[in-house]
Amino acid sequence: METLERIQPNRQVMAFILMVLLFQAGAEPMRYSVMEETESGSFVAHLTKDLGLGIGELAARSARVVSDDDKQRLQLDRQTGDLLLREKLDREELCGPVEPCVLHFQVFLETPVQFFEGELSIQDVNDHSPVFPTREMLLKILENSQPGTLFPLKPAQDLDVGSNSLQKYTLSPNSHFHVLTRNHSEGKKYPDLVQDKALDREEQSEFSLTLMALDGGSPPKSGTMTVRIVIIDVNDNAPEFVHTPYKVQVLENSPLGSPVLSVSARDIDAGNFGSVSYSLFQASDEIKQTFSINEVTGEIRLTKKLDFEQIKSYHVEIEAIDGGGLSGKGSVVIDVVDVNDNAPELTITSLTNSVPENAPETVVSVFRIRDRDSGDNGKMICSIPEDLPFLLKPTFKNFYTLVTESPLDRESRAEYNITITVTDLGTPRNDAGKFVDLCVRWKCSASNCIMGAKDHVFTQMDEARLRRMCEPDDPILRPPSKADIVSKNFWLERITDVEYSYSMPEETESGSFVANLAKDLGLRVGELATRGARIHYKGNKQVLQLDIETGNLLLYEKLDREVLCGVTDPCILYFQLLLENPVQFFQAELQLTDINDHSPEFLDKEMLLKIPESVQPGTIFPLKIAQDLDIGINTVQNYTISPNSHFHVVTRNRGDGRKYPELVLDKSLDREEQSELSLTLTALDGGTPPRSGTTAVRIEVVDINDNAPQFLQSLYEVQVPENSPLNSLVVAVSAQDLDAGTYGNVVYTLFQGDEVTQPFVIDEITGEIRLKKALDFEATRYYTVEIAGTDGGGLSGKCTVAIEVVDMNDNAPELTMSTLSSSTPENSPETIVAVFSVSDPDSGDNGRVVCSIQNNLPFLLKPTFKNFYTLVTERPLDREIQAEYNITITVTDLGTPSGAGTLSHSYQYEVCLRGGAETGDFKFLKPIIPKFTSNGAGEEIEGNATFRNSFGFS
Repeated sequence: METLERIQPNRQVMAFILMVLLFQAGAEPMRYSVMEETESGSFVAHLTKDLGLGIGELAARSARVVSDDDKQRLQLDRQTGDLLLREKLDREELCGPVEPCVLHFQVFLETPVQFFEGELSIQDVNDHSPVFPTREMLLKILENSQPGTLFPLKPAQDLDVGSNSLQKYTLSPNSHFHVLTRNHSEGKKYPDLVQDKALDREEQSEFSLTLMALDGGSPPKSGTMTVRIVIIDVNDNAPEFVHTPYKVQVLENSPLGSPVLSVSARDIDAGNFGSVSYSLFQASDEIKQTFSINEVTGEIRLTKKLDFEQIKSYHVEIEAIDGGGLSGKGSVVIDVVDVNDNAPELTITSLTNSVPENAPETVVSVFRIRDRDSGDNGKMICSIPEDLPFLLKPTFKNFYTLVTESPLDRESRAEYNITITVTDLGTPRNDAGKFVDLCVRWKCSASNCIMGAKDHVFTQMDEARLRRMCEPDDPILRPPSKADIVSKNFWLERITDVEYSYSMPEETESGSFVANLAKDLGLRVGELATRGARIHYKGNKQVLQLDIETGNLLLYEKLDREVLCGVTDPCILYFQLLLENPVQFFQAELQLTDINDHSPEFLDKEMLLKIPESVQPGTIFPLKIAQDLDIGINTVQNYTISPNSHFHVVTRNRGDGRKYPELVLDKSLDREEQSELSLTLTALDGGTPPRSGTTAVRIEVVDINDNAPQFLQSLYEVQVPENSPLNSLVVAVSAQDLDAGTYGNVVYTLFQGDEVTQPFVIDEITGEIRLKKALDFEATRYYTVEIAGTDGGGLSGKCTVAIEVVDMNDNAPELTMSTLSSSTPENSPETIVAVFSVSDPDSGDNGRVVCSIQNNLPFLLKPTFKNFYTLVTERPLDREIQAEYNITITVTDLGTPSGAGTLSHSYQYEVCLRGGAETGDFKFLKPIIPKFTSNGAGEEIEGNATFRNSFGFS
């Protein structure tokens, strides 16, 4: 029964439902306006006139002004009827951002009871400037961000409203950005930074701009904030060598570990993108064995002994790679400087056994000299002792003849020991010598002719040949006369430039015919044998053989062009034909032509390229070349790449004659779409049929920060009970970033909200929003929180979290007594005992209230005006029957759940009757306020929330 009384209106209230509805429908409030900050005591309105009452009637009827919140901000002069300000009003304090700001009040006339509703509109004055939440805001923007990109900025707050509130934003003049003022759905103005021009971190790495917020006052007020923009580097610059090509000379006797030089490449990117590592590029085995490079310092050192006589110069390609995978190429030309580390060499090719006395100028010996050094180190001087009757004559290239200077006399001297000395012009000088023993014969016989020669390379002649050489009547073999010598020398000079050239494919079988030298030289059959013909080679390696009987020149062994000449083209083997009697030289060459016996071959089975996804189409990436030992048309002619949608390969000719592959980007890369490509590079030579070689090209697409975090929801809507404990989870937001590594790691922060201080905190890792301060529905019903998700590269995404505070039934109803009758005479008709108002700060059913009194009392409750009630006598009272009444007015809300969750207050009053017209005492006893607990949540209602309908609910 008690529960029923608490949740249902008193039966005496129901009779007045229709009356109250008609009253509320027909009454129009009195509306007044005043500027905020108007001084207290200022005139607002003349109520007597506005209510249509006579002068003094307000005083006579005990008029008073009642506010909904029981705070007396207005006062009434009953005598004049003037409504005055009781205190200076601050619109922002009273209404905050709510517009219009209206104070509701009632004019209450006690006798008879009558209510008039009034509204006082508080007009805003421009007494607040826009204020930014921070003095400085930091923005990190990638330098490859495109013009037109928007970057949300933190908004300013202005407590004023309307035209006095914030109206626009401006930005200090600059060439890269402007600010755009946007209207959000809640009517606030938000600034967005708009990029106007492409950024270049290497040109300008930071901007410091001033963002100004202006309101619409006259004059306008403003607030400022510094926007510091840091341009985040992307790998848009490849390393560039300071010098290229580098040129350096290195002594061939330099010790192992000697520094050759240091190369240096610069990359104007920042951080890892600007860090450069060095390596040898396209290096042959010879270069890799001879040199090493420090990948950090770029210092090149010697790892193998140099030999000028073998390799005079090295062309080394250097690659500099930055941390983002972009590379630059440089070249180093290393010239090996010759040192005089080779002594001259002397080789006797022909030696006369004896010289007859009294003979004219006679050839004693033919010899060849050589020094493997170069320059002055390889220049040589040939000499014999000056006190001997002999001369040295340069004969043919590096060949010399030793001849008699004048006829010899055996009786004067029968034997000579001749020392031939060869000295180079190097520093220090090296020399070599040969000893020649010569006898002067007076009678030619095989027994007394001495052939004296030390260290020569030829065998002694047989007796028959010696005898023939001693026969003076042989026109061919007789000792040459002075005229013969002169004629011979002239002829030698004449044929010095004459060359006999022959050609043969490599790998031809040994013994194969090359040429018939007798025929080519115009000699008779057998003349090569009689004149002591022989072949001399450069390097002393026998590759040809001469059949002196037939005159045929034959291959001594199968020749491999690649072994003999490597990459040198043409491959020419030089040789000389020497005829001893008389001395005669012929210069000849054999050119080995290449056959396609080698396939192109890549040194590495796989190449790894790291290419940033920001690289623009058209960018070229050098690839490692294939090696092909063949030459000419048989070597590498073209490169192809396996079909794909992003790259093609071009074949380029460089100064060294080789073909180089370059990978060209055709279509932009997207790591998030495809993080790796595996291609096949094929090298083809020009043979028929062509040979080929392949290598794998693996391309890693290096991530750049080209994706900003994106929240799974742009708007999160959540309800939170106002009695939630601290640290309660409100909601967890989540953003995804398709980038990798640090660029894909998202950090969550509160970006901006409706209040400077939010009662929430967000976990920067998990995105969980938790409660850090108690909520109060009656203070704030809604929160709009902006969340920023920022990745490791500075890009951010935004989402909005709309948090609705759910009202809980945590406020008990309140009863405010407005007037009490001073006496209640017996036997009087319906009499007003009291007028009171009820309220409950909660919302919904939590704020709806029911008023009731005990059913066994001769009193009624009447809803009078909105949340006002009157307590009246139901019928005339008889003091002799009962002189005193204790009336309990109970105000109960309709909170959910019903029962234990419903709050009520009981107020107990004592009414005394004292016969007839005698006055009675009305005593206000202490209200009986039961203990209560709130177990629900609600919202603060707009305006006057009490007694909204005629059923006694407020």
